[in-house]
Amino acid sequence: MHTVTVTGTGTSKVAPDTAVVRLAAVARGSGVAEAYDAMSDSAASLVEVAARHTEERRIASTGITVWPVHDHEGRREGYEARHAYAIGCGDLAEAGAMLRELAREVGDSLAVDSVGLEVTEGHGAGSKAREAAFHDARERAAALARLAGRGLGAVQTIAEADAGDGGPGTPRLAMMRDSAGGLEPGEASVTTSVTVVWELV
Repeated sequence: MHTVTVTGTGTSKVAPDTAVVRLAAVARGSGVAEAYDAMSDSAASLVEVAARHTEERRIASTGITVWPVHDHEGRREGYEARHAYAIGCGDLAEAGAMLRELAREVGDSLAVDSVGLEVTEGHGAGSKAREAAFHDARERAAALARLAGRGLGAVQTIAEADAGDGGPGTPRLAMMRDSAGGLEPGEASVTTSVTVVWELV
């Protein structure tokens, strides 16, 4: 039996619906203890505000650092303490509201590192990308079969594989666009690939 093996790629567009906000409470002091205490107060306010906009289980510490701060001539001016967090919000409006409230209540002690918009499960984007990948593979296989003077028979095997986007059906991170403090979802791409073996007839 002769066969043809082809890999097809499919992409589906979908609007992100959740946000992951990476930020930190930052404070300085003349000594380590002073900087740490000031940072801890800001961090407590940060967590309190975040808990009003998302579930507590989605508020995660990602690191605490304390380091000396020097002026432009290398003289030590004190210490800076930083407590970093990753906060997941299941609603983009809530994420935008949280950022505005944090800016007001945490103030100059707030450092926003990044806001990533993501796609959760249940949109069907993965299924659509998979279907598009199969159609792509079939078209490629049919073209090769015609070149060989043959036709496509039954499918022998199908395997889904990584299309270079972090895994089958994995969304790319969308970039945040700030519009009056709100988060604009834009579009994210869900990409997958399938390898299909057809019998040649």
